[in-house]
Amino acid sequence: MAKDLEHKQDWRSKLSQPRAVEQGEFRSLAVPVHRGSTVVFPSQQDIREGWRDHAEGEYSYGIYGTPTALELAARIADLEGARQTFLVGSGQSAIALIYLAFCGTGSHVLVPSNAYGPNKELAAGLLQRCGIEAEVYEPSLGAGIAGLIRSSTSLVWCESPGSITMEVQDVPAIVAAAHAAGVPVALDNTYAAGVLFDAFAHGVDVSMQALTKYAGGHGDVLLGSVSVREESAYTRVGDTHRALGLTASPDDCSLVLRGLETLAIRMDAMERSALRIAEWLATQPAVGRVLHPALPTCEGHALWKRDFSGSASIFSVVFRDELPQEYVLRFVNALQRFKIGWSWGGTVSLVMAYPGLDRPRYGTGCIVRFHVGLEPIENLIEDLEQALAVCSRAS
Repeated sequence: MAKDLEHKQDWRSKLSQPRAVEQGEFRSLAVPVHRGSTVVFPSQQDIREGWRDHAEGEYSYGIYGTPTALELAARIADLEGARQTFLVGSGQSAIALIYLAFCGTGSHVLVPSNAYGPNKELAAGLLQRCGIEAEVYEPSLGAGIAGLIRSSTSLVWCESPGSITMEVQDVPAIVAAAHAAGVPVALDNTYAAGVLFDAFAHGVDVSMQALTKYAGGHGDVLLGSVSVREESAYTRVGDTHRALGLTASPDDCSLVLRGLETLAIRMDAMERSALRIAEWLATQPAVGRVLHPALPTCEGHALWKRDFSGSASIFSVVFRDELPQEYVLRFVNALQRFKIGWSWGGTVSLVMAYPGLDRPRYGTGCIVRFHVGLEPIENLIEDLEQALAVCSRAS
């Protein structure tokens, strides 16, 4: 009967339900891009539903991830040593997922003052309207954070190093204090790309990163990840991930899978270049301080040396207090090879000035952050030299 129906099939049906053509076995180094929302089951008895099924390689609906997305999640989890990794559409979505998984009305959260700006904006805005209180703490507090933990504290955030001012936190000490009070710790591990700092070996419960940065590596994708250490966090994050309907494009996942293949050589090259350029900038008369964790002169260097296996592509400089902001903005605008733009981790070098940044411990000098890409070091230093010369002539 089935063959008879197939023989009589109208050409219109053949368009939407084409006869399968056997392609044979195709072996490729690249992970295929699987797009799809609806999953077809062999029979009613085979129907499955739930995000845990996908974690075990069983599929029920595309929102929980196609094979492409789950391959990327598995690779990130393997790199970070995680129990499981969940994918979302951006780094900020990853931050929001963690908040909503661990906090509810009446919760108290501790957030370091050096945290990613939109993280703090989310805490002070939407979360506050939901009855969640966020308290900002000094990132160098370490074990002293125990004095800020309340009975209502449901989450402690860390960001180390801070993505602008580069403070390195004593994460193990913070974890010990938080866990003594039964409070989980989340870490924005984007600086380390999940590999330069072993979050779970240091006791962190949840590690997130913007895969937009180093994992993607080419400035053409937005994606975020949330990795968990143990079963309890796995359940909380997974249930919230499902309830919010968060998902990731398989095409974006494919781009990040490609980026992971060159992650090591890109990060090694950018680490060397960034350190050399930071050392060069430290000798320039206009620069008051260089904020690079791998420099012995940088506060937090000892913690970085103890806990990290390498440094990344970003660092900041603080221009001398007596130099007006116009001088610094003229410098940034005069750069040619360093492009003015947010983000980091890609092949192109970037620069961004933060004239209104409220960080009193760094004086009144304007802070400028650099991301060093894959251009030749000599060309980047030439660019910095000519921009500083433009400022000197103008002043």
